[in-house]
Amino acid sequence: MVDRLANSEANTRRISIVENCFGAAGQPLTIPGRVLIGEGVLTKLCRKKPKARQFFLFNDILVYGNIVIQKKKYNKQHIIPLENVTIDSIQDEGDLRNGWLIKTPTKSFAVYAATATEKSEWMNHINKCVSDLLSKSGKTPSNDHAAVWVPDSEAAVCMRCQKAKFTPVNRRHHCRKCGFVVCGPCSEKRFLLPSQSSKPVRICDFCYDLLSTGEMTACQSTRSDCYSQSPKSSLNDVSDDDDDEDSSD
Repeated sequence: MVDRLANSEANTRRISIVENCFGAAGQPLTIPGRVLIGEGVLTKLCRKKPKARQFFLFNDILVYGNIVIQKKKYNKQHIIPLENVTIDSIQDEGDLRNGWLIKTPTKSFAVYAATATEKSEWMNHINKCVSDLLSKSGKTPSNDHAAVWVPDSEAAVCMRCQKAKFTPVNRRHHCRKCGFVVCGPCSEKRFLLPSQSSKPVRICDFCYDLLSTGEMTACQSTRSDCYSQSPKSSLNDVSDDDDDEDSSD
């Protein structure tokens, strides 16, 4: 069906509408062979709190952005190549239900659908697109995934030293390797993680020690593992606490 829709007028029109909704700030989305599979609003677990985001699934990319005017205007467009994506279901917990992890080498995060049926459809379609892409390219699924960041609200104290309490003065930071919420003294070092940045990024002391000694696998106790069981400049950069993938996150 995808091949049949690839060059259809209806598909071209649908993609054009999505492009127009993102305006001049968005990247062009119309390329030969690209098909818009589906779209919808998902709740994305951001640093501060869960937020509604508009998602568009194409046969080769996943696009999402902030909702300015539903079905008319979106901003802060993000494009994720699907061949780098793996997804994992998340068990329901409290108000967070029907969720799954979207994991890539550069960023990983949790999203939640309104219903179990919607979750199943999203996951099935994403997996099918990824499988088709890998089959055509001959590539293997990516095993390198960025950590899923622990939301700020889940850490009243530093998750490494277990002592420093967070206040307006003592701010929260995130280790780019494990995703833990840590205090400044526990995350003063930087390490080059090429899949995430061309420059060294903030990591906690624990991960730094493991990475420096080459014990990479020991540093993989990421938020992904926690979710499967239950639900980024200078060191003093003022924007460090707000540099999640969305500046508003």
